[in-house]
Amino acid sequence: MKTSDRSHCEVAVVGAGPYGLAVAAHLRRAGVETRVFGDPMSFWRKRMPKGMYLRSPLSASDIADPGDALTLEAYARKRGTTFTYPLPLDEFLRYAQWRLAESGVEVEAREVRAIEKKGRNFRLSFVDGAPVSAYRVVIATGLANQEHRPAPFLGLPRELVSHSCEHEDFARFAGKRVAVVGAGQSGCESAALLSEVGADVDLFSREPIRWIGSEGSAENAAAPVKDLLRSLTRTKNGVGPFPLNYLADRPDLVRLLPDGLRGDFTERCLRPAVAGWVKPRLSNVTCQIVESDFRPEVSQSEIRLRADNQTKTYDHVLLSTGYRIDIARLGFIAPELLRRIRCAEGSPVLATGFEATVRGLHFVGSNAVYSFGPLMRFVAGTRYAARHLTQTVVARRTALDPQDSVGASDFAGRSAPSSP
Repeated sequence: MKTSDRSHCEVAVVGAGPYGLAVAAHLRRAGVETRVFGDPMSFWRKRMPKGMYLRSPLSASDIADPGDALTLEAYARKRGTTFTYPLPLDEFLRYAQWRLAESGVEVEAREVRAIEKKGRNFRLSFVDGAPVSAYRVVIATGLANQEHRPAPFLGLPRELVSHSCEHEDFARFAGKRVAVVGAGQSGCESAALLSEVGADVDLFSREPIRWIGSEGSAENAAAPVKDLLRSLTRTKNGVGPFPLNYLADRPDLVRLLPDGLRGDFTERCLRPAVAGWVKPRLSNVTCQIVESDFRPEVSQSEIRLRADNQTKTYDHVLLSTGYRIDIARLGFIAPELLRRIRCAEGSPVLATGFEATVRGLHFVGSNAVYSFGPLMRFVAGTRYAARHLTQTVVARRTALDPQDSVGASDFAGRSAPSSP
């Protein structure tokens, strides 16, 4: 019988990016019947422009494997090459494809239309094909449908205003006047790519660009000293400034912090910052700090931006304004089920094993940042998430809890969840 012909499984993983693939591999190794639904690495392939690089260090770019064998280094050895930092996006995608093939995980390219709770099980229906029931569901959809658009740009024509995640190639902007709003890694690298394809680019930000690393900063005579200090204070995963980076590597401890303190800590670790190797590529980009809100005006095939008593006309505005998690925007969680998931500002509140307030429903990756901290925004977090979620699933399969909701004791150190 084909996998797609079965109507039930123990765990259904929704999403086939780094977190979905890592979780599925770990569950499979533990003997848990698991099915994965999604288009492998689709966000990385279709929502990131060609020519981008990973900001994460090579040591933090492995998609977790239960045997610690399917690493970037192993892939490089197989190809007879050596990777250097920064790693090109297309090389990372080839690594992910190789890792998927070697892991033995089967991904079903089916789009989930709805997830409902039916008794003790979940029911997944799809755009096409028969529904599937599962005792547990792991949602690993990353940043899909979570892009943030500032209020002044809502409702404007997509031909004139788009988010950076809506492009896989900037070639069509050659010879165009483009304004990039947002000066984090995505904004600066997008501005560089646009300039390199021949666009006339202005980059707008609220505050000066915060550079990390000394690459491209030849004018900084103290760069060697700073590099030495950085090497002594950085962690393997490279998430957050010293000394917060050491806590960022411990999601189990981050989860126990009081809500407000944990939020401040995560925000501090995820402040917009740009790798130093981008700086030389912005030589033809005009960078400008703006203090007032933009007042965009659409005129035929152009858009005028007004801010700080200045006005300039562009062919397109590219929003690199980040992401804000709201699981309601995923679009496939049934309303009744959604009401039973305790959330904080759109993010699910999670207990041990990344479990939501509905028993058997788990969220990993970016959807887990609120509870487990900044490491969950990066590929490096797949190791912790996959291992600890698997431990929880395996521990509970021998003594299935008859309760349908997660109890307050599961949220040790946290404010108790309200009853669903």
